[in-house]
Amino acid sequence: MSNVTIFKQAGAVSTASKHELSDLGKSLATVSNTRRIQTNTNGTFKRLVNGEQIGKAIRGEFNAIIVDALPKVSRTFYAGKYDPDAKPTLPDCWSNLGDKPEEAAGNPQASNCVSCPQNVSGSGDNGKGRACRFQRRIAVLLETDMSGDVYQFNVPAKSLFGKGNGNVHPFEGYVKFLIANGESPDGVVTNIAYNLDAETMELQFTPVRGINEPEKALVKKARNDPATRQMIVLSVAAQGEAKPQPKLEAKPQPKVTYSDEPDEDEEEEVAAPKKRASKKAEETAVPKADLANVLAVWGNDDADDEDED
Repeated sequence: MSNVTIFKQAGAVSTASKHELSDLGKSLATVSNTRRIQTNTNGTFKRLVNGEQIGKAIRGEFNAIIVDALPKVSRTFYAGKYDPDAKPTLPDCWSNLGDKPEEAAGNPQASNCVSCPQNVSGSGDNGKGRACRFQRRIAVLLETDMSGDVYQFNVPAKSLFGKGNGNVHPFEGYVKFLIANGESPDGVVTNIAYNLDAETMELQFTPVRGINEPEKALVKKARNDPATRQMIVLSVAAQGEAKPQPKLEAKPQPKVTYSDEPDEDEEEEVAAPKKRASKKAEETAVPKADLANVLAVWGNDDADDEDED
C-alpha cells in the first residue's frame, strides 16, 4: 500500500525512513501491542493479533525461533477457582522469577516462595499438587515470517518439566539440552509440537536447524525491542483493568517443601486461567503485509476451538 493513501493532502508523502516508527511511535505502540500464539485442546495453534485470529488454525506443530525468556520459571496463584464466565482477574499473587511475590501483587501469600504455604505439596485442588502454578512465557519469531513480528507464547505447566527422548524434550529440559550441546535457544529454529502420546495436553520441543544470517538480524532486532521483554513478564499493566480475587486464607501445613519441578501427581488444569487478562491487553497493530507468506502454513483447520493458554 502506498504511503500516499493515508494522507488527506494530495501528493503528500511520508518523511519516515523506510516506514519505521519514531521513538514516540514505538513507545505508544508498546503500551497495548501483543501478538500471541494460542494453544487449544484439539491439538491446534492459533495466531492472535489485535485480539483477533489471523488465518486458520494450524494442527499439530509449528516452527519458531525463541528470542527471549526469563532466566527462571514464573509462578502464579489464584485464590478462587477458575470460572470461564467470570470477569477478568489478576492473580492474587505472582512471581516472575519464582522467588518472591512481585510488589504489585495485591494478595501476597508469603514473603518468599520457599516458605509459601501455597507451594506445599497437596495445597492444590483435591489435595493434589501445589496451589501456586508454574508458568513460562516466551517470545518467538515464526519461521519463514521475515516481517520480524514477535509473538508471545505460554508454555503449559505440564510441558515444562520431565524427561526427554533423544533431542525431543519438555521446555526446561530442551533449553538445558541445547546449551549442553553448544547451542542457544535463539540460535536455532525450534519445532513446537503436541505430544500425541501424552494423556493430557503436553508440548515437546525439538531443534530443527541453526538460524541463517537474515534470521540472526531479526533475532537481534527483536531482543533490542522493549516490547519483546514485556511479552515474557506478568505485570499489572499487562493485565489491563483486571481485579484481584478475594483473599484465600492459607491452610495450616505441617511441612513446607519447595521444588523447581511439579509433583508426579500434580495435574495441569485443562482450562487454565487464560482469560483473566482484559481484552485491552491483546490490542496490537495491524499485521504487516509480509505476513502473507506464512498464511499458507497457518491454514489447515477451522478456528472455533477452545483456548488453552
